[in-house]
Amino acid sequence: MARHKIGVIGGDGIGPEVIAEALKVVDATGVEVETVDYDLGGARYLRDGTILPDEVIEEWRGLDALLLGAVGTPEVPPGVIERGLLLKMRFELDLYVNQRPFVHPDGSHDFVVIRENTEGTYAGEGGFLRKGTPQEVATQGSVNTRFGVERCVRYAFGLAASRPRHHLTLVHKTNVLTFAGDLWERTFNEVAESYPAVETAYHHVDAACIYFVESPQRYDVIVTDNLFGDILTDLGGAVSGGIGFAASGNLNPDRTGPSMFEPVHGSAPDIAGQQKANPIAAILSAAMMLDFLGESDAAERIRKACAELASLSGSTSEIGDAVASRI
Repeated sequence: MARHKIGVIGGDGIGPEVIAEALKVVDATGVEVETVDYDLGGARYLRDGTILPDEVIEEWRGLDALLLGAVGTPEVPPGVIERGLLLKMRFELDLYVNQRPFVHPDGSHDFVVIRENTEGTYAGEGGFLRKGTPQEVATQGSVNTRFGVERCVRYAFGLAASRPRHHLTLVHKTNVLTFAGDLWERTFNEVAESYPAVETAYHHVDAACIYFVESPQRYDVIVTDNLFGDILTDLGGAVSGGIGFAASGNLNPDRTGPSMFEPVHGSAPDIAGQQKANPIAAILSAAMMLDFLGESDAAERIRKACAELASLSGSTSEIGDAVASRI
């Protein structure tokens, strides 16, 4: 019997291609994994209107983890798949931490962004008034609770305490967002009292964008809200070898349900089926999954192989083959 049961959502565009390589590499480690495939994403929605049935969510609760390639197609209006699938997964499975590591291939920097994953502007508070008229009003609220902020901040402090540099930076916009920012800053400072060995700092999000480009090596662990984390982590990918190297984990640290792992890049429909996609981000996401499942040795072997082959060029499957053979 397999040691771990994993739900696999290849999704759309290049998603199935990169996930195939990630699973190939996982298999090369020798870790026993049983996979269950789920046909979800933009193509499925266009075919029969299905996004994410409640019965699938319930089935997922019996799995150890989820591995997602990418979802979304140009034919589906913005927000349909994002809210109906991705955000529903985060809310229903309580994936309240989004963890994204950024290690430059040349070793110049190594930092992690911890993004609150279930609140903020993505909670869905807001709506339209007089839509489609010259008097139209659109509101989009940001939901921040002490419970939601504190559990994310505590996770970030725990991670910082486990890393050699013991440093954690809060990123927000407290000078303008004086309600949400105040809650985040007070919570951060109060939790810091429980972690005296962790050095702390605060940066406004606009300053952090500059530092990401000019001196990313100053960072160790960063904690921030949902929207700022979404933006900063794309920039983090850009300054760390490219978005094709950016992995992520949507985590339920309490393990009351499966965590979900996915590359940061999108479905890239313009190159789908052409074997042009870099599978390294998906492979590194699989390594994060193995780490979370307690398979740290296998995860480290994957990361080492990816680092050694960072400059390798080739087709999607050729890169996957090279990483697998190196393991």
